[in-house]
Amino acid sequence: MKERATIICKRDDQVLYVRKPKSKWVLPGGRIEAGETPVQAAARELSEETGLENLDLLYIDEYENDRVIHHIFMATIPSSSEPSPQNEIAACKWLASGNISDIKASTATKSIVKSFARQK
Repeated sequence: MKERATIICKRDDQVLYVRKPKSKWVLPGGRIEAGETPVQAAARELSEETGLENLDLLYIDEYENDRVIHHIFMATIPSSSEPSPQNEIAACKWLASGNISDIKASTATKSIVKSFARQK
């Protein structure tokens, strides 16, 4: 079973999505490396993908889909912090949390957003 740290970044009623070149939109996050805790992986992935750092990451729950366990975290992004695509990420996009069906995203991403994005 693979394990990932997945972060729902919220600002007002919007959620942050990231996309690799020619890929679907996903929530920031990635694989938990050997010796890392899920929260350490979440902070590292968020920094590597968006440049966002030093955020309070609130652990929400686990979500399992297609032999992958997502450790779900939530972060409130202040308006003074603007994500920008880093490393393999080609674009970052804010979208109202209720509009997930408006973008091309994976089934897991859509399920996670619908299940958890309404939480504060």
